[in-house]
Amino acid sequence: MSRFGATIFGVSGLRLTGDEVAFIKAANPFGFILFARNIDTGDQVRALCDDLRAALGRDCLITIDQEGGRVQRLRAPQWREWLPPLDFIAKAGSEAARAMYLRGRMIAAELCAIGIDSNCAPMLDIADADTHPFLRNRCYSDGPDQVAALGLAHAEGLMTGGVVPVVKHMPGHGRTTLDSHLALPHVTADAETLRSWDFAPFRALNHLPMGMTAHLQYDALDAQPATLSSTVMQMIRRDIGFDGLIMTDDISMQALQGPLDALSTQALAAGCDVVLHCSGALAECEQVAAAAGTMTAAAQARAEAAVAARATPEAIDIQALAAELDCLMD
Repeated sequence: MSRFGATIFGVSGLRLTGDEVAFIKAANPFGFILFARNIDTGDQVRALCDDLRAALGRDCLITIDQEGGRVQRLRAPQWREWLPPLDFIAKAGSEAARAMYLRGRMIAAELCAIGIDSNCAPMLDIADADTHPFLRNRCYSDGPDQVAALGLAHAEGLMTGGVVPVVKHMPGHGRTTLDSHLALPHVTADAETLRSWDFAPFRALNHLPMGMTAHLQYDALDAQPATLSSTVMQMIRRDIGFDGLIMTDDISMQALQGPLDALSTQALAAGCDVVLHCSGALAECEQVAAAAGTMTAAAQARAEAAVAARATPEAIDIQALAAELDCLMD
């Protein structure tokens, strides 16, 4: 098998253009990510996923951000609306772990029905009193043990349903007071606090197949943002013990400053396996693809393992699961 391109790309619209098909064939990205601009009807999304895989000539992973709440690309009336995770978990109370499993299993069923087989969840960032509003209600709890337990339940629901989870944002975004889409957050906590608290949920779930980096700077660890830091990437591999595929968060977010080709090269040199580029702007995609090249042998092995983690979902009664969940939430 030829090595995959060390990239995951967004595309521009509801169907592929001829230029996008030609680019995909040439760049051979590992996979794709979909956004609201790519979503109209179930049949349309299924057709788009079929076209993406046909352009590549293989059954690649296609991912999405379907956390629930504000970060939810599939919306009513065609798909179920979900409370933000923190609110959902508070409402579930002592049944939160089962509720998060059911949430994952039901989301997986909706995704698989339209050709999407990965989800950028669970989010293992720990809520803090000062966590920026862009992130806070997307968190699961304000303690590492609860975040790990609920993250595992959600991941197991996704995986049982045939969807590959992507844990984020490695190694922990919860202390940030800025939105990394707009600026580079700095975390000032000491290294021991980070290792024992912020990084603990990722250590507990280090067996999962894929993870996404955080675009923030840990002042106690390195002067580079985590995505571009070989120190942080080595810590994720050695201290956290994560051996799955590591993808960057969107390389075009404003937390990272510089040309996209240079940022892509830096991220891969630091130890990321694959560069995520989300906007679907073809000229930018071409720039990132040229800089990223193909995966290393180690990254390719992790990528193949991530694809192999995609299970055939068992038949389920969605109405029965929904009834159980509604009962738990009441």
